Amino acid sequence: MRRTDWLFLLLLVVTVAGVAGALYFSETETERGRRLEATGPGNGATAGTALVGGAFNLVDQDGNAVTENDLTGRWTLIYFGYTFCPDVCPVTLTNMATAIEALGTAGNRVVPMFMTVDPKRDTVESLKEYSVHFHPRTRFLTGSEEEIDRAMKAFRVYRAIRAEEGNENYLVDHTSILYLMGPDGKFVTSFSHATSAAEMTDRLRRLL
Repeated sequence: MRRTDWLFLLLLVVTVAGVAGALYFSETETERGRRLEATGPGNGATAGTALVGGAFNLVDQDGNAVTENDLTGRWTLIYFGYTFCPDVCPVTLTNMATAIEALGTAGNRVVPMFMTVDPKRDTVESLKEYSVHFHPRTRFLTGSEEEIDRAMKAFRVYRAIRAEEGNENYLVDHTSILYLMGPDGKFVTSFSHATSAAEMTDRLRRLL
């Protein structure tokens, strides 16, 4: 191949990479959430199709210790997010709360749970303030970076902090999926963050 041909191919690769990078950084938080769902267990995956869940040791917004043992005995809906999230996280938490309430008495069997992917900013105190905006039974969990990493690994959650040095107003790209864990503490199915409250209610009603 002539040298000019190699230069053409090199310029083509660089151009494509540049366009891809520009498209990535032009995405909104919602668009990134949809894309990152592909890194999770899948849309509506059922038990037996994904190894999701495992050991973790965190604390909730009241300072109480929470481990994987707290998942047993009741259904649990788990969402990984962060309190500075501008759109996807609050919408998902709101849909989850609406679905649980729409289930009526059956909804009492479901424990909503939020695990932060941003422990640096999501302290026990900040989670306590954030919690008042969502379902009153929701447990908001945080911990050290190592503890959060362990929980994310157990649930196959992706996270990438998009921050400039010295800038505290950063965004966090993360897997945006609701995990439904059964009373035995094992993974049952998942919900996309784009799942409506009505659809979530219908699916939960069939599973509970």
